[in-house]
Amino acid sequence: MDKFRVLIVDDEDDFRETLSLRLRNRKFIVDEAQSGEKALELLSNQDFDIIILDVLMPGMGGLACLQEIKKMKPLVEVILLTGDEEVESGIEGMRMGAFEYLEKPVPLDELIEKMELAYEKK
Repeated sequence: MDKFRVLIVDDEDDFRETLSLRLRNRKFIVDEAQSGEKALELLSNQDFDIIILDVLMPGMGGLACLQEIKKMKPLVEVILLTGDEEVESGIEGMRMGAFEYLEKPVPLDELIEKMELAYEKK
């Protein structure tokens, strides 16, 4: 399978940078945004196949960002990342068009499997 473009949106620098590095090591093309606002700015200038989006972020939260992403690029698939206490927002995100929600910390193999399923759906 061709590797695809991924945008990781998370305000936790360590998490975002580590995940980006691990995906790049697996030959994915990865961009990063530390906020919902930055993600939308990147999305207005380029296309991504998959967006991995943290639900709980300062400023524009994940669900508000998801809503804007779906307006701008309805076909991009979004995988939400939630903490334990945010499962309800994960379910709400699915109603809003997210492909899947996963609880942090997510095993890399599981995340990649979901990314590949989302890419096939796209």
